[in-house]
Amino acid sequence: MGMSSLKVLKYVVFFFNLLFWVCGCTILGFGIYFLIKNSFGALFYSLPSLTVGNVIIIVGTIIMVVAFLGCMGSIKENKCLLMSFFVLLLFILLIEVTMAILLFVYEQKIDYYVASDLSQSIQRYKSDNSTKMAWDGIQEYLECCGVNGTSDWNGHPPESCPSDPKTQGCYMKAKAWFQSNFLYIGILIISVCVIQVLGMSFALTLNCQIEKNSQSLGI
Repeated sequence: MGMSSLKVLKYVVFFFNLLFWVCGCTILGFGIYFLIKNSFGALFYSLPSLTVGNVIIIVGTIIMVVAFLGCMGSIKENKCLLMSFFVLLLFILLIEVTMAILLFVYEQKIDYYVASDLSQSIQRYKSDNSTKMAWDGIQEYLECCGVNGTSDWNGHPPESCPSDPKTQGCYMKAKAWFQSNFLYIGILIISVCVIQVLGMSFALTLNCQIEKNSQSLGI
């Protein structure tokens, strides 16, 4: 690989990461918006910090940091930054694979805990304003009622529930949506993993080529 090929690879890695940095900034902006709006923020009693806003902010921040390392490492031809970028991508990929395995193995337990936590949050509907806002928002948005149906409200469903007494529960409706779109979700997840592997490959190739050029120049 000559100097011209090295430059091409360098700028491919740079623009690739620049695009993801912009995406990270956008995701972070949405996270801050959801955090301010407090949408769906108090549905899980055992994990009060697990809000849509917090999760999106964390994801956006991670993307920005990783993409920044990739941008600076490639454009500056800095081996330390490139290897940091590679290690971070590898670490994130391992976390994703581990989470996928855990979700598959403990699917029934996770299903039980999520449904149980959501049921507990219904008990706080009248006493906690953030819980009320969360349930009203999700019921209006998904056109659902309660966790499993209108019976969760003990015969007194809030105004945010649809008028039909046979309305599907929000958790059941969300599960049905994921099951019906499982193929597309799987393709999206696999695509993300492939992009991560490509980013790691580009970074490692660029790092090796910088090392070779340094040795040939006696640096």
